[in-house]
Amino acid sequence: MESLTASNGKRKPSGVASISRAIASALILVSAGCVYTVPFTDAQGRVITGSTATMETVTIGRIPQSIWFRGVSQANPALILLHGGPGISESALFRHYNSALEQQFLVIYWEQRGTGRSFHCEIPPESMTIDRFVRDLDEVVELVRRRFGKDKVILIGHSWGTVLGTVYVSRYPEKVAAYVGVAQIAEVPQSRRLSYEFALSEARKRGDTKALSELAEIGPPPSASVDDGLTVGNWVERFGGAFYADLSTGKLIWAALGTDEANLIDLVKFGQGNRFSLTQLEDEISQLDLSRHYRSFAVPMFFLLGRYDRHVPAILAEHYFERIQAPCKRLVWFEQSAHNPPFEEPDKFNEVMTQVVLPLTVGGCTN
Repeated sequence: MESLTASNGKRKPSGVASISRAIASALILVSAGCVYTVPFTDAQGRVITGSTATMETVTIGRIPQSIWFRGVSQANPALILLHGGPGISESALFRHYNSALEQQFLVIYWEQRGTGRSFHCEIPPESMTIDRFVRDLDEVVELVRRRFGKDKVILIGHSWGTVLGTVYVSRYPEKVAAYVGVAQIAEVPQSRRLSYEFALSEARKRGDTKALSELAEIGPPPSASVDDGLTVGNWVERFGGAFYADLSTGKLIWAALGTDEANLIDLVKFGQGNRFSLTQLEDEISQLDLSRHYRSFAVPMFFLLGRYDRHVPAILAEHYFERIQAPCKRLVWFEQSAHNPPFEEPDKFNEVMTQVVLPLTVGGCTN
């Protein structure tokens, strides 16, 4: 049995060990306590009439899924967030970095099946398909339309979420006021090849023998497994292809845990959901080519891209954007971002959403 030792290598007294364990357990229980979301209040502390701030569990696609509704006014345009991954909830991150959007939009934070608090061991693996996710999204859209009296919604997808958003807009344009693709996916096989080449090139430039060894052992796509893909992704992040500025996955986790809506339970479910989702969806995602099958859209299309994104190489999204046909379309570059513009340049991101996307969505736009 493993024992606790003091800094001088001697065994701690059993009483001290027990106290240490008790304190650690207490900290975990406190950190894993109830989550909540604060209401919108005026200067006198009264809840603002017409606002909404709730965290709910709703049956979507026959399984319970976590969804939050936040906005200072329910009359504002509805904005549904489609997080990345698959299996990576970003709700708490958007709350931390982009809560300003709640002043201009009715924001819907949805944790997709197999993600975060929407992860359950009883989810049928066979239900983890892109088509099932898109049908789940349609149920979310219908819930928003019905509950808040909306004719249409705005969809914003990040990374994996752009897959759901792109397919949904193509299928149900009559329900969508505009689509915003952040770190837009275009062609997955080519994207993975470019990411691998970036990591390998950077490893050679830096003389990083560990990276070179691991990348050589994996070999270029499409031979990589889920674990191999995660390893390549880790090197892409280390070499600046996922975060351009002083940001990292670790810092994002701490930012999420610092919100009222997340705790250690979410951190545990993050790992469970991410692994489950990646494994079940890998075969379908690995062959995905949106740029070939989805080019004509009947709604305004916006791409928000990080200049230094090598995780989902922005150059492919730029080429995809050039081939898109839509009533109007806009591409906005984030010059200090890689894969995560909402969190790397939050002020600019919020400004683009409120001063570019919102006016063109509400007032209409022309190319």
